[in-house]
Amino acid sequence: MTADPIASSPTAPTGKIPSHFRGYLYAAAVSCLVSLLIVTPFFFYGSASGHDFEFHAASWLDVAGQWKEGIVFPRWTEWANQGFGEPRFIFYPPFSWLLGGALSFFVSWTYVPVAFIVLVQTFSGVSAFALARRFLPQRASLFGAICYAANPNALLIIYMRSDYAELLATAFYPLLFLVALQLGGVLPARVDTDSESRSAALFGLDGAMRVALVFFSAMFAAVWLSNAPAGVIATYSVTLLFGWLAFRTRALAPLVRGFAGMALGFGFTSFYLLPAAYEQRWVNITQALSAGLLPTENFLYTATNDPEHTLFNWIASTTSIALIVLTGCAALVSRKDPDVVAPNGKRFVPCGLPDSVWQPMLLMAAAAMFLMLRPAMIFWNLLPKLKFVQFPWRWMSIVGVVFAFFLAAVAARSRFRWIWVVGVSLVLVGGATFFVHATWWDTDDITTLQAGVVAGSGFDGVDEYDPKGDDHYNLAAKAPQVQVLAADPDAGDATPPDATILVERWTAGEKRLRVTAVTPVRVALRVLNYPAWRVEVNGTRVTPENKGDTVQMVVPLPAGASEIAVVFGRTWDRTVGGIASIISILFAAALFPARRRT
Repeated sequence: MTADPIASSPTAPTGKIPSHFRGYLYAAAVSCLVSLLIVTPFFFYGSASGHDFEFHAASWLDVAGQWKEGIVFPRWTEWANQGFGEPRFIFYPPFSWLLGGALSFFVSWTYVPVAFIVLVQTFSGVSAFALARRFLPQRASLFGAICYAANPNALLIIYMRSDYAELLATAFYPLLFLVALQLGGVLPARVDTDSESRSAALFGLDGAMRVALVFFSAMFAAVWLSNAPAGVIATYSVTLLFGWLAFRTRALAPLVRGFAGMALGFGFTSFYLLPAAYEQRWVNITQALSAGLLPTENFLYTATNDPEHTLFNWIASTTSIALIVLTGCAALVSRKDPDVVAPNGKRFVPCGLPDSVWQPMLLMAAAAMFLMLRPAMIFWNLLPKLKFVQFPWRWMSIVGVVFAFFLAAVAARSRFRWIWVVGVSLVLVGGATFFVHATWWDTDDITTLQAGVVAGSGFDGVDEYDPKGDDHYNLAAKAPQVQVLAADPDAGDATPPDATILVERWTAGEKRLRVTAVTPVRVALRVLNYPAWRVEVNGTRVTPENKGDTVQMVVPLPAGASEIAVVFGRTWDRTVGGIASIISILFAAALFPARRRT
């Protein structure tokens, strides 16, 4: 059964909502309802304190604080490492920490996680509805939206992992695959009927295909700007999809258009990706693959010497298997029926998904399943950046999209429809119930982080974002903003000379102070020495020193009055990355067909 195309009438009856728009309102409503049901335990038990909860909550707090300081787009995390900071916001994609910080201005900090989940999962449902509605009736597509908003992988992330960035990235997946199918030629790419010269070619693409390319690039960039491991997964998934479509059609056009779309998407993300790639040499980025984070330790049902790690891996593995089994069963039922002619000559209308869609979706799910298994280790070693996905079971995020899509197709059939609906609903409710009872609930996590910021002790940093040469575990827990040291580094704990210190400005990106000393001294600032910091003493650029086995910034000063300015500057990679993003956006705008003047 093929879906009714979404109507696009240039004029709609006054006072009436177009039917296709009503469908999206219904999808938003049911997805929001499902999301509210998912977060209901948060109102009784507090926040689900999963593995990454403190990391994301701390980032939100830091961003919101820097906005109040007038820093629009933070790059340095001020309160990490007990106030010494770290360049977290250079390496971690911005969408999740910007959204979390923004929500704090509308709801109290206690409910920011709840608002984040409801907002993202509502969008997830609408995204899945958009994918299903291009092929299936509205009611079936609404069921697909529900299944995706409450899919087992999302429940695992919400209750046990608290990886809010990955949750946000998965919300874009259905839209990414929808426009990928359009770009691959499976679906007719649509454009406003008022667009001029729809058939006019630019770079070999007509107007509708150019619009599809731009929207694909935008969705591809949105995934990367939400979560880097999800970006790697999306890159390999759509590459497989375009490769299959090229093989199926015996033409290179789908592959060429796909690579062009990904290239433009990477251009959109240059302001983030280029600095993150270049400045990795300045931090201990290899710690992202330390013990417990290696793919070899996280294939399905892998046991390690850490009982807690093994238990969680068992839970994630079981969740993956349940998702795979349901997806496989739905795939068998959702395939399009053959065109059958009855003995009386009456032709039956085929139901289900056509092979042009069913095959690539099933292929992506099968590839994702294979990459969760140990025999796929050779691909984890050979494919660029794949090992930074860390956990093979993260690939169930792709299976989750196919799961919801195939279940929507199953719901479009009249036979055994309710058995499927009831059965899947019981599985989702049962899984959510298990996760609610298996996770750790805490009512004080965000309050403790807030108290740490207020007290000046900050919060813990992250190993992989620690500047080279630093051991952030040796940093003082309650260090002063400025500490006077003896001029001789070998003096040890000798009593430093007297000095007068006046801190004029101290923000995340700028430290300004005056120091007056009778003899030469050194001052240790509560900030880690990172190449992006520009340090000036009395207007002259100086190179700061390090303190001990850390890279705490130490600035030598002459006798007398000294003015110190420490500013987090814009390095060349961030400048070039920003320019590349602007050029990419302008190029994308030029691709859109011109609108006809009336």
